[in-house]
Amino acid sequence: MNFHTRKWVKPEDLNPNGTLFGGSLLRWIDEEAAIYAIVQLGNQRVVTKYISEINFVSASRQGDIIELGITATEFGRTSITLTCEVRNKITRKSILTVEKMVFVNLGEDGLPAPHGCTEIKYVKDQFQEEGIVE
Repeated sequence: MNFHTRKWVKPEDLNPNGTLFGGSLLRWIDEEAAIYAIVQLGNQRVVTKYISEINFVSASRQGDIIELGITATEFGRTSITLTCEVRNKITRKSILTVEKMVFVNLGEDGLPAPHGCTEIKYVKDQFQEEGIVE
């Protein structure tokens, strides 16, 4: 799993216990997962269909730097299934895991549409395909 997105836990992200509010973290995860699905499917019209059980493993506090890791685990005809882990950037301690997130590819009519993808696309491969050297 690649960890690309990092967030700094700020006072406005905290719950009354002084730890990261779960709702803030879930918003960040949903946004990052949607961006991942958009990049993989090459279509800005994707929607969250399903998020499995969310397992909060440990707390995060103000000042922590956390990182979100997302990877594709399955490609359906109109969907992409992802898995997610959030961890502390410094200690590498797991904060949260999501076993399964499903996003659906939509056509211009707003209905599920086949995407034709079967494997993960990596940025480095896209540059090579386009003849661009990093």
